Amino acid sequence: MNDILRAEGLSKKFNGIQAVSNVSFKVDQEEVFGFLGPNGAGKTTTVRMMTGVLEPDSGTAWINGKDIQKKPIKAKEEVGIAPEISNAYVDLTAWQNMMLMGELFGVPKEKRKKRAKQLLELFQLSDRKNTKVKGFSKGMQKRLILSMAMIKDPPILFFDEPTTGLDVQSRRLIKKRIRDLNKKGKAIFLTTHDMEVANDLCDRIAVIHNGKIVAIDTPEKLKEKIKEKRALEICFEERNPPIELENIEKVEKVEKRGDKCRIFTSDPITVLNHCLALADEKELEIVSICTLGPSLEDVFIDLTGGK
Repeated sequence: MNDILRAEGLSKKFNGIQAVSNVSFKVDQEEVFGFLGPNGAGKTTTVRMMTGVLEPDSGTAWINGKDIQKKPIKAKEEVGIAPEISNAYVDLTAWQNMMLMGELFGVPKEKRKKRAKQLLELFQLSDRKNTKVKGFSKGMQKRLILSMAMIKDPPILFFDEPTTGLDVQSRRLIKKRIRDLNKKGKAIFLTTHDMEVANDLCDRIAVIHNGKIVAIDTPEKLKEKIKEKRALEICFEERNPPIELENIEKVEKVEKRGDKCRIFTSDPITVLNHCLALADEKELEIVSICTLGPSLEDVFIDLTGGK
């Protein structure tokens, strides 16, 4: 599979501080590529260099075969960008915003009308197309921003935190639309702090920390690298779990999470048997019990030195 987006040796300093150091990766056609990292890790700087907003100190990026440094206008024609902090014109209607964005991108009038109609239907905004954006909810505004980024029908989409702070319905719709777009051949570069979204949507993930790429792989292969970090999750009928859980052989740590206890261990089968024996001894009713492998959040914490 050919790469449609490629970063090669991107580096940038600000006031003598190395923000991004020799970042390289590629994104294949028809791939959802996740880009994760803590705040200040270099995500935004990298994306700004890749999309031609910021000039790198060294390195470059290719967008659909076009060097962003040598052919910036041609390269930018290949992408649609929906930044996290972005607003439509609130005193214009959704339709007017779509028409304006299409005109700014040089989309012919009839084509932008057709695209606007398709996209507003796709993101369930057709019935509000003549409503001023100032009356939109946050979820509706986010869906409009994504629609505006796609008006010129680019092959590559940069979505920055597309689901952050949204209600369940908007979040689910956007995730579904991202999957649908990818199935139709769009390459999607996704930055997010939402590990569930990254795990559900991404074919591969790159993690950046202190300006350097520390891992690139599929979500499952990343989790496989820390497979020893497993857990048992148990819910008792009694609200307060027995303190004896912490004294069970092979238990490393016990955390109360809502109505459940998460027991971290490298040997979940042994711990499971001890928990069942303890429940029987104490005459405790178990509501649910299951074993858990490492999550993408566990991987992220492991790679970035979090606690």
